Amino acid sequence: MKFVDEASIKVEAGDGGNGCLSFRREKFVPRGGPDGGDGGDGGSVYLVVDGGLNTLVDFRHKRLFRASKGQHGMGRECHGKGGNDLTIKVPLGTLVKDADTDEIIGDMVAEGETLLVAKGGWHGLGNIRFKSSTNRTPRKITEGTPGEKRTLLLEMQVLADVGLLGLPNAGKSTFIRSVSEAKPKVADYPFTTLYPNLGVVKISAGQSFVIADIPGLIEGAAEGTGLGIQFLKHLSRTHLLLHLVDIGCEGGVDNAANDIKIIERELHAFGRGLEDRPRWILLNKIDLVLAEEADKFSNELKKQLETDRPVYPISAVTGAGCKALAQDIYQWVEKNSQENFNNE
Repeated sequence: MKFVDEASIKVEAGDGGNGCLSFRREKFVPRGGPDGGDGGDGGSVYLVVDGGLNTLVDFRHKRLFRASKGQHGMGRECHGKGGNDLTIKVPLGTLVKDADTDEIIGDMVAEGETLLVAKGGWHGLGNIRFKSSTNRTPRKITEGTPGEKRTLLLEMQVLADVGLLGLPNAGKSTFIRSVSEAKPKVADYPFTTLYPNLGVVKISAGQSFVIADIPGLIEGAAEGTGLGIQFLKHLSRTHLLLHLVDIGCEGGVDNAANDIKIIERELHAFGRGLEDRPRWILLNKIDLVLAEEADKFSNELKKQLETDRPVYPISAVTGAGCKALAQDIYQWVEKNSQENFNNE
């Protein structure tokens, strides 16, 4: 299935039905007496989270969604039938905005969560509602009100505790395959991921965290070059970023440091707080070098970057260092999630 993470749709709630002007024909009742019923309420439009969806591709084919109108009132005090509500299924992690005001209407992050996006019109009143001791034959009714109409921008952002960063071919997809059950495409030739992948990393029974892999970034991504910038928003919900660097890249430490700075510049250009997110550096492909070379590479890289960020030498292919890394990530996520909960 094609991965689509943005869509624009128009939703229209149903109009309320009009009240009815009617008089019954009955002996000893002036003019038969009023018996016009109320109209029915218009149907509303709701969004509901369906955990089985992982893309907004369906909205590429259908973009207009209408709830049904309320029925008009009828004689003999018969009220019109209310319009049926319309429910639209969206993936978990869908951010909903009003296209005209850019207002965030809702952030749908729970299975089964429901969001009202267009309220149905209110029913009109029939003339029976206006009968009084001084007005025995009212000829007044009210019309139903129009249903709300909105153009919505849907933006899907994956829900993950940890996000992977790196240039194309840094080994992110291989890494996520190594530590989780996710099976993104990998190859023994230059290749980049085309859409985000999610994997659940299980530490033990009841202990796990979710990791997200997005397409690799390249220099100039913030200006629209390449694919990665289109998917950086998927890291906006993450607590921790893992920056994979190819330890076997040509140019050694100098090139690795430059690669890291490229990604950092793109994070600052993108904004939305990603530049301030905690970030660990993973030196991937240590199976290609000696152990002492990996340690030396790590120390020299820290000096060049002038950073105290954690640096983990790993091999996504052999799994070396991945288990200890996963344990540390889990402990970090649990600690920081609890701190955030307590602060709230």
